[in-house]
Amino acid sequence: MNDFGVESSGQGVRDVDVVVIGAGQAGLSAAYHLRRTGLVPDRDFVVLDHAPRPGGAWQFRWPSLTYGKVHGMHALPGMELTGADGRRPSSEVIGEYFTAYEERFDLRVHRPVEVSAVREGEGGRLLVETSEGTYATRALINATGTWDRPFWPRYQGQETFRGRQLHTADYPGPEEFAGLRVIVVGGGASGTQHLMEIAEVAAGTTWVTRREPVYREGPFGEMQGRAAVALVEERVRRGLPPQSVVSVTGLPLTDAIRDARERGVLDRNPMFDRITPTGVAWADGRTVDADVILWATGFRAAIDHLAPLRLREPGGGIRVEGTRAVRDERVHLVGYGPSASTIGANRAGRAAVAEIRRLLEREPVAAR
Repeated sequence: MNDFGVESSGQGVRDVDVVVIGAGQAGLSAAYHLRRTGLVPDRDFVVLDHAPRPGGAWQFRWPSLTYGKVHGMHALPGMELTGADGRRPSSEVIGEYFTAYEERFDLRVHRPVEVSAVREGEGGRLLVETSEGTYATRALINATGTWDRPFWPRYQGQETFRGRQLHTADYPGPEEFAGLRVIVVGGGASGTQHLMEIAEVAAGTTWVTRREPVYREGPFGEMQGRAAVALVEERVRRGLPPQSVVSVTGLPLTDAIRDARERGVLDRNPMFDRITPTGVAWADGRTVDADVILWATGFRAAIDHLAPLRLREPGGGIRVEGTRAVRDERVHLVGYGPSASTIGANRAGRAAVAEIRRLLEREPVAAR
């Protein structure tokens, strides 16, 4: 046994049945279900997380994103989140909830641990190379999400801009933009939230999106949710990079958004054609000067460490059936594509574990 109670096969390689990469909503859900099926953390499975503390990507969210502004945070399996103060930052509320969850179910998350690569090993095992050594595993649950891969579009003249450029991943809250002229790029939930906050303190704001924003009125029930998930799922089945569920549901037409539209804050402009040293310009000659360009342009799946397994399809994504990678049944992706929502992540964790248990039962588990 090594320091973590994990059996070693020599040369610093530790043998486990399952490695879970990522301890956000999807990773913790998977770990919970692994425990429920009788697997023991640090003996049969390990959970690896690169973040400094519990909370998944939530711990990196800006302070002005209070818990009351979070849309549809679904509780982790087996433990409700109750009594949360909606005025507190979501990073604190959810960070504390995840901490309590890990402790209650004794999930023993290893952190901070960086995973550099997953490769083919010997005897049908996968080798997971990490900053704390190498694991040889019979199955892998990848729950790395998207926060570590912010997407930055490229436009002519971008490098000449003399102001500040930043991404949602680095958004500090509205205070830093007081008295500045700000261009917000992106038509999703984050872009509109940033814009509405910044407009309260900025000298001026300009909203730019590639497509006309689609607003959603009325309730968003189970039927609509399933239809949205099905659209994302179809892309994943075809081996295309997944879109977020939010991208196909539209923006909920809340009272705050209605008010912002009436005041002209959400007056949308088409995408500019180039960036100048002092702002942006359109092909028709129109220009807007700015001190800041904020790119609320989304994220991509953080799956580069899986590259040695060659799971990607020609379309650029990993083809998935349920949660299982079509090219390798030992690999399951949770929080990917249709399971990227909080409720989807919970269901995906349970589904992945059910399939992995069947995989492990095909051959006797080695005596420990």
